[in-house]
Amino acid sequence: MAEAGSFAERVKQQADIVRVIGEYVRLKKSGANFTGLCPFHQEKTPSFAVHPVKQIYHCFGCGAGGDVFKFVMEMDKSTFPEAIRTVAEKCGIAVPKPRERSPEERRKNQHRSALVEMHRETAAFFARSLHDTAEGKVAAAYLEDRGLDSEAMKRFGLGFAPSSGDALLRFLKQKYPEKLLDVSGLISRDQSGRAYDRFRRRIMFPIANEAGKVIAFGGRAMGDDTPKYMNSPETPIYTKSNVLYHLDRAKEAIRREGFAVIVEGYMDAIGLARAGISNVVATCGTSFADGQAKLLKRLFPEGIPPRLVMNYDPDLAGQAAADRSIPFLQNQYGTDSSAEYRDPRLIKALQYGFELRILRLPGDADPDRFIRECGVDAYRDLLKSAPPFIDYVISRAQQMDLTTTENKIRALNYVMPYIQRIPTAMLRSEWATIVAKKLPIDEPVLREALRRAAAEQRSEVKPNASLLGPAVKPAERQIIRMLVEADGFREKLARALVSDALHRGLESERLLELLISKVGEHPDAATLAAALEERERRLLFEVLFEPVPEPTWDDAESCLSVLRNRRVEEELAALQKKIEAKPTTDELRGLLTRRLELQKLLATN
Repeated sequence: MAEAGSFAERVKQQADIVRVIGEYVRLKKSGANFTGLCPFHQEKTPSFAVHPVKQIYHCFGCGAGGDVFKFVMEMDKSTFPEAIRTVAEKCGIAVPKPRERSPEERRKNQHRSALVEMHRETAAFFARSLHDTAEGKVAAAYLEDRGLDSEAMKRFGLGFAPSSGDALLRFLKQKYPEKLLDVSGLISRDQSGRAYDRFRRRIMFPIANEAGKVIAFGGRAMGDDTPKYMNSPETPIYTKSNVLYHLDRAKEAIRREGFAVIVEGYMDAIGLARAGISNVVATCGTSFADGQAKLLKRLFPEGIPPRLVMNYDPDLAGQAAADRSIPFLQNQYGTDSSAEYRDPRLIKALQYGFELRILRLPGDADPDRFIRECGVDAYRDLLKSAPPFIDYVISRAQQMDLTTTENKIRALNYVMPYIQRIPTAMLRSEWATIVAKKLPIDEPVLREALRRAAAEQRSEVKPNASLLGPAVKPAERQIIRMLVEADGFREKLARALVSDALHRGLESERLLELLISKVGEHPDAATLAAALEERERRLLFEVLFEPVPEPTWDDAESCLSVLRNRRVEEELAALQKKIEAKPTTDELRGLLTRRLELQKLLATN
């Protein structure tokens, strides 16, 4: 963004965006604006517009948009300073001479440039070792077994680090000083100070920055060497939290597809990219950090929610994570240890406003293996149907037995920290409503818990246990009142409930059981309350304090009808599950007949 008073702001004010963009896109006057075919996606009818007064562009097809600098950066794949210079030159604006750098700044820049060049030469060294040495050819054979041909190895710059321990060191010492080697991350030293290659007997994956410059490496061990994967340490040119593997190649595909697929490892990213899923990046063992989130978010046009599908290996964010949640859910409510059962990568994505989906592959397959065994079409189908993150979180919470208040508190305490991290108040509100319906929990209780947790900056919620639980429906509340106060038909109502067992399974079942058992005694509220648990006692008094008209038998019939319909709907839901379970033809015929009967019954009630 151009700061007020800066050279960039002056260029932006003086530049003619129509003239600059017109050098890249054939524009035609259309009313107050100019239109043309969008350069960022394929189209036959112009949906790309340039506003000469506001000095902005926008595509109504793919959503791309921004100012003149953003356009030049996207088209020329240049940095912001480079775009300023380009626009200035195109518009005949004199570019001031760069500020004289201090000797220390010049030294650091030269240092960084030398490290980048060193990594380029190292990548070439590893690539030669993969194909020109005997042990490298063994590594190449392993990669071929993993489905990579020589073209793929070349495309992704794969290489091999020799096992000798100093092959790379001897190669680099011919050109680079020892001090530079020590900070490169490519060379290590033992306790005696002897230098040796950091990477030995490993398949090497070059890690590039967004501009495509190699700045680090990841190495996979051959045989039983440990660790299985080893990455470069952080250096003056490499900060792991600011880099995503394959992003340099995936940028355009992410913009084109409108979302990014994020996986765990190098082979997963390579496997998907080779299969045509080009909009894939990998975190390579790091948490999904702020810098990585910013890199991805920057690829999406302003105003368009950034979309992300997370497809981590099953043992990282899939079944094992679900298994790990069980001990937490069985722990005492409110312990700090609960945080470890929530994936920080997912929370980070929520904090940055990503529209997040979770893709979990069947069985124990990681993305690369799944593609090789099941094909890219099967993967694309699963990618399209990947559930929104809210459904993923709720499904995890629903693994608990939610019939007890304690477990509802624990489930809520698992879900709520995710909701807390959502930056948009409106979206938080929507999530609270959905969670309340599906767990189920009283929505007012959920909202109050969220409000308090946010205000106190807590990582867990502490709702009042006595208030947790699904909302007692209006029909239930009316029946409770009638069983206490409707002298004219209280016994008749109780018989109707018992004859069809309509009170079974309701949230107010225990209270209704007591009221039915006392229907002939006509006890007062205080006497009833003495025989109730805290939650039922609260419910009873809340109902009795509600200002409602005197109930009639018509009201009772209406409430009974609601409960009967509830039973029918429950049976319909159970039938649907049986139908989806692929029964035999005869069984299916019977299920469909019964479903039709129930649907007619609902229609007549």
